[in-house]
Amino acid sequence: MSNSYISQRASPSSFGDSCQRVVIHKPGGHDQLTLENHPRPICDAGQVLVGVRASGVCFADTIIRMGLYASAKEFVEGPTTPGFEIAGIILEVGAGVSSLSVGDEVYAVTLFNGYASEVVVDAENVYTKPGHLSFEEAAGVPANFLTAWYALFELAHPRPGSKVLVHSAAGGVGTCLVQLAKQAGCHVVGVVGASHKVAAAIQNGADHVIDKQTQDLWSEAEKLAPDGFDLVLDANGVSTLAASYDHVRRAGKLVVYGFHSMMPKVGGRPNWIKLAANYLRTPKFSPLKMTNSGKSVLAFNLSYLFDRRDIASEGMSQIASWLDSGQISAPPITTYHLRDVAKAHADIESGQTIGKLILKPEESEVTW
Repeated sequence: MSNSYISQRASPSSFGDSCQRVVIHKPGGHDQLTLENHPRPICDAGQVLVGVRASGVCFADTIIRMGLYASAKEFVEGPTTPGFEIAGIILEVGAGVSSLSVGDEVYAVTLFNGYASEVVVDAENVYTKPGHLSFEEAAGVPANFLTAWYALFELAHPRPGSKVLVHSAAGGVGTCLVQLAKQAGCHVVGVVGASHKVAAAIQNGADHVIDKQTQDLWSEAEKLAPDGFDLVLDANGVSTLAASYDHVRRAGKLVVYGFHSMMPKVGGRPNWIKLAANYLRTPKFSPLKMTNSGKSVLAFNLSYLFDRRDIASEGMSQIASWLDSGQISAPPITTYHLRDVAKAHADIESGQTIGKLILKPEESEVTW
């Protein structure tokens, strides 16, 4: 009988009855990330159980840990396991799933729960892993590239030759934005916060790189785009938003997808006074003024788009095609054991990392 009607699973002897996951029981610092044993998640109809070989770390995960991520409050009841992307091997296929089989190597986007050794995912959010990518590389693809794809091709629609400014151009999403903007035929100016990141931004295709450690950001930007940029992509928030908008030319767009500068770089806990002050300093974009200036502001949070499978499927299909053809490549990775998740969070918060941070279950944690 086809697996469209019945579920499939690997031999029960091939895995145990429990898995490990990182759990946040209450908001706070790095000490709130606890690695625990939990019962194996149940795979229902339309879902698959993935044995995780690698999980991606997103900056958003640190905000979830601090209790400041709105969608986590909306979608998760009780203790939270962060993580929006994984790569691994399918261990079980629920009834109604015909496109995937036990043993398939896959990567997936998840609505939380990715920091675990086994994760149940809706089959529609699971994709065949490109054969030339390792599990670690593949785990760094879904959330970051889908964020970049949505910002560029669903919202901004840059024209060939457009001048594009990418903040944080050597980070996870920034790396992907640079590559996809080049795919669109754009002239890309990357911005990095430290000199050791310049080479990475150039390697990803940036035509010019502004190093904020040694250069004045906006004077350099004005030299490179005297008339302004057709598109600016900004996840910094209050520290650059107003100036980013000022440096968009008429008919241009500012795309906002994060507020990293409001978060601490050390310590792992928000400074509530500074957070409140930064909130009050965040620019308010008036529709009346935007209409008169002819410039637009667009914004999104990928975790609110899980009900738009049509958009996600189109984006992931295009990303997979470009990966397979070698037109784009997975971000460079730094790996950590799952037990070292606090170190990974501290590092990504520091602003000093390049590319993607990846968590790996230890061999002793993998029972399948």
